[in-house]
Amino acid sequence: MGNHMKTTIEINDALLLRAKQLAAERQQTFKSILEAALRQFLDANTKPKTPFKLRKHSFRGRGLQSHLTEGNWTMIREQIYERQGG
Repeated sequence: MGNHMKTTIEINDALLLRAKQLAAERQQTFKSILEAALRQFLDANTKPKTPFKLRKHSFRGRGLQSHLTEGNWTMIREQIYERQGG
């Protein structure tokens, strides 16, 4: 389990009563109801990280070459190292 810290907070009486009633109805502790509500609030109000975007790169060439069929790695490797001394 994670670390726990005791703290004191002031809660509106009506709100506290509703939360305790909900906890009793669900046979849960008040603490678990409060933690779940706080997690939900934080999740809803946290900005998501900007998704990774791959920059577009274009290369001059003839595009897909028909003689380089998918899975023919020997031929692809030969084309890559042609005139490279490899």
